[in-house]
This record gives sequence, structure tokens and C-alpha cells, in this order.
Amino acid sequence: MKENTARPESSLKVVKDGDSTIFLLRGRLDAGGGGMIWKEAVGLVEKEKLSLLILDGAGVTYCDVAGIGLLIDLKAHQEEQGGAFEIRNFPAKYFHLLELFPPSVIHDQGRVEHGRAGLPEEVGAAAAGFGRNIRNTIGFIGELSAALFYSLTHTGKGVWKKCGAVMEAAGVNAVPIILLLGFLIGLILAFQSAGPMAQYGAGIFVMDLVAITVIRELGPLITAIIVAGRSGSAFAAEIGTMKVNDEVNALITMGLNPVSYLAVPKVLAGILVMPLLTILTNLAGLIGAALVVLSMGYPLVSIINRVINAVGLDDLLTGLGKTLVFGLLIAGIGCLRGLQTKAGAQSVGVSTTGAVVSGIIMIIVSDGVFAVIFYYLGI
Repeated sequence: MKENTARPESSLKVVKDGDSTIFLLRGRLDAGGGGMIWKEAVGLVEKEKLSLLILDGAGVTYCDVAGIGLLIDLKAHQEEQGGAFEIRNFPAKYFHLLELFPPSVIHDQGRVEHGRAGLPEEVGAAAAGFGRNIRNTIGFIGELSAALFYSLTHTGKGVWKKCGAVMEAAGVNAVPIILLLGFLIGLILAFQSAGPMAQYGAGIFVMDLVAITVIRELGPLITAIIVAGRSGSAFAAEIGTMKVNDEVNALITMGLNPVSYLAVPKVLAGILVMPLLTILTNLAGLIGAALVVLSMGYPLVSIINRVINAVGLDDLLTGLGKTLVFGLLIAGIGCLRGLQTKAGAQSVGVSTTGAVVSGIIMIIVSDGVFAVIFYYLGI
């Protein structure tokens, strides 16, 4: 057994246990205490060429990022020597520092050995995580609202220029897939309803059915789901990658608000492009349905008249009004998930998936709320 004390607040004790070497860490692992034992600990790893190095943190009373840097450096030197590395008994209150780094950087085989939590602890952790998520979401909504108001009242800040670039990526580039899916939706609806309605000699009313369904409900909903999967995920992945690469921290260092600089242009673009894309979806759906009705022998003028008689301006504005909220939800959730990204490429994937899932859920929930409101308003 060998003991090396750097100073009263921190110490390193080396214990041999067969083929294993245990580094017993005591006291404070900060820039002072950890820094004093750093050189000696790394020197022992390089000199002894240990087959298995175990870091026992049971005696650690304080740890910050400097202490985590010591653990990372010891792991790197141990792996360079071809040995194994393991962390034991690290205080649970410092796990959040370990989670700042990808598992491949600090954890041995992707995990820190600290025992399996019981069911009550897991339920409590899940409830606490849900509460934090709600709190962070409310805080983001308030910050985004303030940033949007400031950007709209101070138009000289260049936000519209960045918004235009996002509109091109999220709107113009989405037109082909929007037209294709809108056309197919209209075509399928017309085919599915043409048979039953033709039995009663009401084949021409297929256009009424498709026009009302697409313009009031399916057009906005399908467009929103497509944009959520295409652009909402892109927003989360872009901001998440910036978060992993510390670009968001760099913006903060330069005095820029990440919400104003990153989220506001995307949210404005989402709000503006959704009605335009929905109009294209509606048009493509009507064209697809019209082709089916034309194939049934009805003239084009009759088809146009049925659409005009079935759908009014209020139906069109009802559908387009919902898309403004859908665009706000899609872009806002995508930016929120991106800003919540932790360290590592896996976390970017989690944020991207969360943006799509949360976006689609919120779209459907808000659509249900609109349906109830419109029903009681008689719209």
C-alpha cells in the first residue's frame, strides 16, 4: 500500500488488489485539489502500465469540471497503455457532471457503476424530470414570446433576412413533397368514396366530400405533419449539433441570446410558410379528386361548380387559421428540443426524435381543440 498526499483537502491513495490497482480519491476534486494530484496520478499510470485501473470516489467531498477532466485524462492514459478502466462509488450528486460527456469519453463500457435504482427512486426521478420539462417549456415560451415581440418591433436587427433563408429551406424546398402527397390524398379519398356514392347516383358529390374534407381538415393536418417530420426535425438537429459543438455557448459568450438568434427566425418562418404550403396541398388534393371524377364522365365545369358550392371562404380561412398555430408549434418545439440537447451524437438523435413526436402530438391535440371551439362557435 502506498499513500501520496497532495494537500489536506485532497489525497490520492494507491491500493494493489491482485491484477487491479485502485486509486482511492479523497477530498476535493477541483482546480486546486485535483490539480495537485493530477501529475502524480498520470505518472503512476504511465509508469506502472496497469492492467486494470479502478477509480474509487467514495471519499470525494467535492467535484467540478476540473475533477472530471482528471478522470478523463486518467482514462485516456490508461487506454493508451492497453489497460482497462473503471469508476466505482462516485458520489451520486456529481453524476450530472459525468452526463455532460458522451459515454465513450468517461464511462467504462458506456456506464458508471453506481448500483441499480429501486422502483420508488425511478418513479421519483421520472416525476422530477417531467416537472423540469414542464418548467423549462414554460420558461422557453416566455422567452420566445418576448424575443418575438422584440424582433417584430425592431425590424432592423436582420431577423427577416435569416427568416427568408429558413423559409426557403422549410417552405420552397418542401413544395414537391407537399404537392405529391396532397395529390395522392385527394386521389385516394375520391376513389374510396366514388364507389359507394355512385351506387346512389351521387358520383358528382364526391367533389363536395373531398373539397370539404381537404380544405377544412386534411389539408392543414397533412401539411403540418409533413413539415413537422421534415423541418421540425431539421431545426432540432441543427440547434442540437450547435449545442454539442459549443456553438450555442459561443453565442452566449458573444452576448447573443440563442433564442433570439436561432429560434425566432425559424418560428417566424414556420408561421409564414404553413398557410402557403397548405394552399398548395389543398390545390393538389382537389386536382387529384377532379381526375377521378372526370374519369367517371362528369364535365370539368360541373366539378368546379360543385367545389364552389361546397366550400366557402370561411372554410378556407378556418383551415388556414389553424396552420398559423401549427407552424408556431412545429418550429417552437423543434427549437426547444434542440436547445435541450445534451452532449454526444446520440443526444442529437434523441432531440430530433423528440421534436417530431412532440410536434405531431401537439398538432393533433391543438386540432382537436380547434374542432371543439369551431363546433361551439358554429363555424
